[in-house]
Amino acid sequence: MAIIEKIGNATLYLGDCAEILPTLQKVDAVITDPPYGINITKSNRLSKSRGFKDTGWDNQPPSKYLIDKVVSKGKQAILWGGNYFDLPPTRCFLAWDKQNEGRDFADLEMAWTNLDKVARIFRMRPMNMDGGKVHPTQKPIALMEWCIDKVDGNTILDPFMGSGSTGVACAKMGKEFIGIEKDEQFFEIAYSRIKMAYAQGDMFI
Repeated sequence: MAIIEKIGNATLYLGDCAEILPTLQKVDAVITDPPYGINITKSNRLSKSRGFKDTGWDNQPPSKYLIDKVVSKGKQAILWGGNYFDLPPTRCFLAWDKQNEGRDFADLEMAWTNLDKVARIFRMRPMNMDGGKVHPTQKPIALMEWCIDKVDGNTILDPFMGSGSTGVACAKMGKEFIGIEKDEQFFEIAYSRIKMAYAQGDMFI
């Protein structure tokens, strides 16, 4: 049974989104970053010496059935790593240009969307991310704010919440947030980050 925590306009579920999604109403937008199934925690850049406990969270990608269910829960949808999944064609890919300057990781990441808009690029270096990287595939808060600006409506769902960047962005922007995370160590990180965002309040305005 899922554990539910509420912070401000955020509702956080510790549990498996495959079990929780059927209990939720359709939302304005799903904005999420699913595990890609490429076992990223074995990367030399993300070794245990950096404090990441490998719980196998990225060993296998979500099934096509689950990804389809995730997309169907939102009137609009943005999925980072969408190039790893079997999704319909889209004219509105979003891209994060990491401004790598020759570093050894990917120059960009891509998000699939079902938005009827033109493709867009967000440019931001990933270094010194929001005070420190606390998740192997963490997204900057500014990137998630940029994504939220691309959709209409007030309620945002992230079924693969990770470290909670989408929830922090929602807190800053006055949006209602629903987050789901099955890995307890990352749920606790997301809870703390979102709680801090609400506690700081006017500092974000």
